[in-house]
Amino acid sequence: MVRLIRFFAPRGIRVSRAQGQYVWDSEGRRYLDFHTGNGAALLGHLNPYVMRRLREQMEKVTVLPPLYDSEALEEALSALGRILPPHLGNVFFQNSGSEAAELALKLARKRTRRRKAVAFTGSFHGRTFGALSVTFNRAYREGYEPFPFEVEFLPFNSIEDLRRIGEDVAAAIVEPVQGEGGLTPATDEFLRELEGRCREVGAYLIVDEVQSGFGRTGLVWDHLRANVRPDIMVAGKSIGGGFPVSLVAVTDEIASRVEEGEHGSTHGGNPLALAAVTGGVEALLSDDVPSKARAASELLFAGLKEVAAENGDLVRSVKGKGLMLGLELRFNPSQAIKDLQSRGLLSLRAGTTVLRFLPPYVITHGDIEWAVAMTAESLSAFRASRTQGHPAPAQNRP
Repeated sequence: MVRLIRFFAPRGIRVSRAQGQYVWDSEGRRYLDFHTGNGAALLGHLNPYVMRRLREQMEKVTVLPPLYDSEALEEALSALGRILPPHLGNVFFQNSGSEAAELALKLARKRTRRRKAVAFTGSFHGRTFGALSVTFNRAYREGYEPFPFEVEFLPFNSIEDLRRIGEDVAAAIVEPVQGEGGLTPATDEFLRELEGRCREVGAYLIVDEVQSGFGRTGLVWDHLRANVRPDIMVAGKSIGGGFPVSLVAVTDEIASRVEEGEHGSTHGGNPLALAAVTGGVEALLSDDVPSKARAASELLFAGLKEVAAENGDLVRSVKGKGLMLGLELRFNPSQAIKDLQSRGLLSLRAGTTVLRFLPPYVITHGDIEWAVAMTAESLSAFRASRTQGHPAPAQNRP
């Protein structure tokens, strides 16, 4: 039997099906999913808008590069025209966030003929060589040098340090809310100052909305809160309801200078991916995902604030924005992640110490109250196990 290469330890459950905000294991136990495939299922598992489009497309054509015109391509472009920032009216489709970041960096480097990029402490943009070059975590980078870009990592949210961006920089890439780096939002002033500095030195501004975008923070694109106009935006994860698809959106100035054969992708713009994007946009607009995400976030944030206040010995703070929330713990989150799973709540890590929650927008008030209660119980259990030297029993979800 062929064995899977495991870069991460398996979670220990066999998932058999999923629907909305829940997944079920092979024994029929239900879990509330605040992991959502690293945030890809913001629209919920088996979103009806996305599934309808996929089923329809599977009966038409499933393999066709965007060299050919098609109804699927026309519908996806039309749908995106309703939600993309107006000045970013040109797109190319990819399969993952890493690939989208890679193309963004390629476009900036070739247009400017500069070899240097700027990224920020805590950044995460992917694991391919170009994307990894602007990812801060040394554990991910170690052993892969040299990278194709010379990169300078500046302190995130430090306006003063933006003066270090010089005329040798091709692009600065930034997440409006850092995901992997610890759920830290960029301040509005920082984003505006970054845009201004890029304009001064002729560098491109790339905004990475792979995790923060598509309504998760209460806005369709989180950078819009700062009223900035990036030259390039990358998006992925949620835009196809979890189907593997991403995009790079650029200005007319960049698109007009694209050269024949400069880039390509066998499956980028696959008809099924395009159908998923169309369905994703339909869900976003028809169900007003941003406002529902904002309302759910307010409840979850308030609950986590209470948990943090009552467990100051174990929790430093609540981190994040929208439905990118978490607790900065005073201990390794791995223990909390494992314990919460035993209670029926799936979660993940951000950075070194943050217990991260990436729930879908379809979570109910009851889901939120239960998740908060399980988090509080898990912390109490950890405290008891640390004091008594043995773990406290987990309470299963009914």
